[in-house]
Amino acid sequence: MSFQAYLDSIEEKTGLTPRQLIELAKEKGFDSPDVKAGTILDWLKEDFDLGRGHGMALVHVIKNGPRIDSKHVGSNGSHRDESDTLWLDGKATKPKGV
Repeated sequence: MSFQAYLDSIEEKTGLTPRQLIELAKEKGFDSPDVKAGTILDWLKEDFDLGRGHGMALVHVIKNGPRIDSKHVGSNGSHRDESDTLWLDGKATKPKGV
């Protein structure tokens, strides 16, 4: 599943866009460099019932922003994406090719 597909699925499961979840994480201080992924994963599981795969996609954007490694763009790998920038503002507003 691509990173973007994970984010789109998270929106379907939670009713919140990735950007909204990132803002909630920031309010909790989870964007701090010293916060471990496990802490964020526990929060996402407890509050939103998200599993590890979905959680790790969010951990990536919480910690690193919306850019992903270009090696995933147009590849045949499991995390292939059409763009090196993930769309965080919801499926309804997502431009084509993202």
